[in-house]
Amino acid sequence: MTLKTLSAGILIAAAVAAGHAQAGAGIEVQMNQAKIVRLTKSADTIIVGNPAIADASVQDASTIVLTGKGFGVTNLVVLDIDGNPIVDEQITVVRQTASSVRIYRRADIQTLSCTPYCESSFKTDAERTSEAEMNASQ
Repeated sequence: MTLKTLSAGILIAAAVAAGHAQAGAGIEVQMNQAKIVRLTKSADTIIVGNPAIADASVQDASTIVLTGKGFGVTNLVVLDIDGNPIVDEQITVVRQTASSVRIYRRADIQTLSCTPYCESSFKTDAERTSEAEMNASQ
């Protein structure tokens, strides 16, 4: 194997690895927060796989606002006027871990927002349901 062949193989492997890293990254949104998604083309149709996990609202033809509504993973598909996909990404809704504390008392879970004093944080219906389901499976 020559140095030139080895170099080409390394470059191809690096390009493939970079492509896989970007493809699997998806979009991460924090619970009860919004994230702006800019599109390369004008959108005609927007589909969220599970609207209980995330919501997408249209700001304008090339800007979408994603809001985390419930913990979990879903997907976002955006199509142009011809039905071609502009975006087809996985959305992961996560809990904000900075400045928050979770207290576990047997089956009860309490989340405190500590900014700077610790107080009970707001919970949506989806979050309450999610926690009830987690507690029921324990």
